[in-house]
Amino acid sequence: MSKIHVTTTVNNEVVEFLADPRETLLDCLRDRLDLTGTKEGCGTGDCGACSVTVDGTLVCSCLVLGVEAEGAKIETIENMAQDGALHPLQRKFIEHAALQCGFCTPGILVAAKALLDKTPDPTETEVRYWLAGNLCRCTGYDKIIRAVMDAAAEMRGAA
Repeated sequence: MSKIHVTTTVNNEVVEFLADPRETLLDCLRDRLDLTGTKEGCGTGDCGACSVTVDGTLVCSCLVLGVEAEGAKIETIENMAQDGALHPLQRKFIEHAALQCGFCTPGILVAAKALLDKTPDPTETEVRYWLAGNLCRCTGYDKIIRAVMDAAAEMRGAA
């Protein structure tokens, strides 16, 4: 099967790549664009490790075809820190020890940022609901929730 030329914006940079029509966005990000922060956990959209945003919508990149990225705006974990400064979510994950092995962390951070972009002052229930699609086998979630709530407060200037 012949590959399809895709032009898209990833992390605010216009990029081009060739994708097999059956290839996932996750594989294109990792294998074509060398953006390896996005992880493959399950390959079925159940774990959230591959979370990215496409045109501002949180998606599991293992469920999106790479060719569907044509003309879209994609943001990955690599775009979270800016100019060498960690995003408040990243800092709060460190401060609250909200990560252990770290495999799920990129997807959770992308999901949490998507939430805070839409809802700057979420309730704890909203955070738990929003992150329900992200599985973590190490932390028990409480530290993750506290880190997101703390980051939200800081980003609002309430901290």
